[in-house]
Amino acid sequence: MSLIDEDRVDLAATFVSLTAEAAELRSRVTELRQELADVDERMSVISTALNRRAACR
Repeated sequence: MSLIDEDRVDLAATFVSLTAEAAELRSRVTELRQELADVDERMSVISTALNRRAACR
């Protein structure tokens, strides 16, 4: 195989690898956004409960 052919193969392999990594990162970002939304919801529930408790005193 010539050097040019090897470079093309390396380039193609790099492209495939980076594409797969990008897909994994996109998936992880989606998961993290959902986890942040869940934390935000729990914080709101706790804040509301604390405010109600403070109002009862």
